[in-house]
This record gives sequence, C-alpha cells and structure tokens, in this order.
Amino acid sequence: MADDPFKRIDDELRKDAGCGGEIDYAEQTSWLLFLKYLDSMENRRKLAAELQGKSYSYIIDNEYKWDTWAAPKKDGKIDYNVRMIGEDLLEFVNLKLFPYLSEFKQRASSSDTIE
Repeated sequence: MADDPFKRIDDELRKDAGCGGEIDYAEQTSWLLFLKYLDSMENRRKLAAELQGKSYSYIIDNEYKWDTWAAPKKDGKIDYNVRMIGEDLLEFVNLKLFPYLSEFKQRASSSDTIE
C-alpha cells in the first residue's frame, strides 16, 4: 500500500542512526498515534457540540494542535512549505510540546478527565 501512513512512519523512523528494528521506535510511534488520536477526538467533540448548538473549548492550545505543528494545511491540503522538520521539529517536540503536555496533570480538575 503506497499511501499507508504507518508504512511511511516506519520507513522514516528506520532511517535513524542506531535503529535496529521496530521495537527501537515503538515509543515514538505510540506518541504519534496518541497525539493524532487526541486531535481527532477534539475535532469530534467540537463537531458534536456545534450540532447541539453549544460552544466547545479545546483542551489543547492552538500552537500544540496536530494541524498546527505536524500537518499544517493551506486550502485544505498539507502545506509542506511551513511544516516543521528535522532539528526544528525535534526542538519543538522536546522543548515545547512534551513540557506542555506534562502540565495537564497539574491542571486536571479530577482523575475523570482527558487531562
């Protein structure tokens, strides 16, 4: 399957120096899947709220939404000219995204929230 996103992720991660196989990057793949799932969940919740005539407040700030940093779009298509890659992406994920996500535990109102 030429357009399989998991195959593309696998191919890219396999290029990393010192990578011996899938087990070496299972954690990274899990994080990617979780972050994409979280974005999709938020979009579904927003749509459900709109259908009920309610407003929805995103859990994730705009700067950290999947469509902002991982797959920015222009006219409905991924804009490859503005998406982060390489060192810029690593710096964003390690120094901004992960610290931001780690703050959710402190902000959570109870253990029964997505945070």
